[in-house]
Amino acid sequence: MFTGIITDIGTITSVDQRGDLRLVISCHYNMEDVAIGASIACSGVCLTVVDKGEGYFAVDASAETISRTARGLWQSGVRLNLERALKVGDELGGHIVTGHVDGVGEIVESDPVGNSWKVVVEAPAALAPYIAAKGSITVDGISLTVNEIADQSSGMARFTLNIIPHTAQMTTLDTLAVGRQVNLEIDVLARYLKRMEDLRAAA
Repeated sequence: MFTGIITDIGTITSVDQRGDLRLVISCHYNMEDVAIGASIACSGVCLTVVDKGEGYFAVDASAETISRTARGLWQSGVRLNLERALKVGDELGGHIVTGHVDGVGEIVESDPVGNSWKVVVEAPAALAPYIAAKGSITVDGISLTVNEIADQSSGMARFTLNIIPHTAQMTTLDTLAVGRQVNLEIDVLARYLKRMEDLRAAA
């Protein structure tokens, strides 16, 4: 489990195709404190540490992972939002995040408002019922609050975020170009509420 509070920004330094994709990621973590087999969320994707050294760790990304995550994410030089797994007693500063990407969204609007940025993300139709104004959503591993949501005739949904300077500085959301794809994970509570609603409707 994670909280969606980013604790480091890593950079993919090498990519090696060996069945799965072996990625070496540079970081600022003290790797003596990170065990082989530990989970680290990489831009919202829970991956397992398979090798490590001073200033880096390595993970394997399967073809399934690559196919279900944002386009162009797993390439050398790409920066990733990093978060180590939640420990008992840690502060829950964001919301409960599993590190399982539910879908890929796309930034369709990005405008400065004061010192912040107003960003509109288009989400797939399958995720639309789970997104609500003032609810939580994970975008590239970052716990964020939905300001507004607008359902589209296509079934898709567009939701609005406000990215404050601190969030931009501490994450990869310092670049918010229109057309950029982002990994989305819906709030786990919304998932269970939707399931209960569907069961009641079917009864």
